[in-house]
Amino acid sequence: MASVVVVGGGWSGCAAAIAAKKAGVDQVTILERTDMLLGTGLVGGIMRNNGRFTAAEEAIAMGGGDLFLATDQCARHRDVEFPGHQHASLYDVAKIEPIVRRLLDEYQIEYRLLARVRDVTVKGTKIVSVITDTDDEVYGDVFIEATGSAGPQGNCSKFGNGCAMCIIRCPSFGPRISLAGRAGVKEKHGKKPDGSLGAMSGSCKLLKESLSEAIVQELNDHGVAMIPVPEALRKAESLGIKACQQYALKAFADNIILLDTGHAKLMSPYYPLEKLRRIPGFENARFEDPYAGGVGNSMRYFDLAPHDDALQVTGLDNLFCCGEKSGLLVGHTEAIVTGTLAGHNAARSLAKANLLILPESLAIGDAIAHVNHQMQTEEGMSLKYTFSGAQYFRRMKEKGLYTVDISMIQERVRQAGLSQVFAETVL
Repeated sequence: MASVVVVGGGWSGCAAAIAAKKAGVDQVTILERTDMLLGTGLVGGIMRNNGRFTAAEEAIAMGGGDLFLATDQCARHRDVEFPGHQHASLYDVAKIEPIVRRLLDEYQIEYRLLARVRDVTVKGTKIVSVITDTDDEVYGDVFIEATGSAGPQGNCSKFGNGCAMCIIRCPSFGPRISLAGRAGVKEKHGKKPDGSLGAMSGSCKLLKESLSEAIVQELNDHGVAMIPVPEALRKAESLGIKACQQYALKAFADNIILLDTGHAKLMSPYYPLEKLRRIPGFENARFEDPYAGGVGNSMRYFDLAPHDDALQVTGLDNLFCCGEKSGLLVGHTEAIVTGTLAGHNAARSLAKANLLILPESLAIGDAIAHVNHQMQTEEGMSLKYTFSGAQYFRRMKEKGLYTVDISMIQERVRQAGLSQVFAETVL
């Protein structure tokens, strides 16, 4: 019986598991160290903004759209516009995780919660098993690393503002460990523009009920609220430290920009509470995630695995990577599409078939290849890439890859010979 073990149950890990199962793998198991799936997807909520629309529709056309359709099920708002971003969809962060659990159940994918992997066993150039905190040894034919790049606490203290007790919850469930690193692979670290390591998560969650009735009404009605910030209370210096550089625009310094994802999503990596409460409408504001969002947030982009464009980790024959583990791609959409490719290729490796490398005529294929190339350069390691803004979205537009015409996207996928490729059984 062929088996694939996915370590990490965030967006990319769930996508990898679904793709492997659809490709014909008999036994697919997700090991997740916390008590819930989806990781930062539990506090994210933004889909389909700018080029993410294109990428999502490419994935759907290739038969890998299950998780995009899941977010559509619990979208609170569609076609939302906010500075620098168009046609966004905002899913309900309180409803999405049970929906994804049910989806995994439908595919008969096993997911083990509170199963933090602490070590690996390696024979030659293959991982044989992973070992959990409870000393369970989990064997697999192929492994997929979807552990993310945030934490542990030491990184947040050394390179950020200390542990702010974010959704990663290292103190409660133990720190992330790197399979590739434990197996002897030399990994990379992203950098901030000033050359220091890591990047800070780009937004916080405020308890919606702690805001003024007028702000809550605006969020409920339109999905977005923009509140001008008095000049003395602005904090433009925080824009450069964000992982999500697609939101590092002047408008995000001059205004409080909130999005309705169930909570009020504050588009800032942190905001001093005393300053925040001096802004009209925020007199009673309270942070939901991170709990210490007045002083800091999680630090990300450590321990990135070197890999090829099929997402196979360099130096190991049976390890694939996805999500932030695979590089400096930022966002849920980016995690889902890399997870889908990694899971599909895990099945192909079991079938001893050629691994799939997506062509650069598709936004997803171009992004994976471009980021991989950029990560070989010093300058490239200080950038962050996303379909929704900053450097890569400009590239999408320059190459004519960005479109919201679904029929055009489907035709592009068809011309590449990849229609429903992720729905095909390879085993």
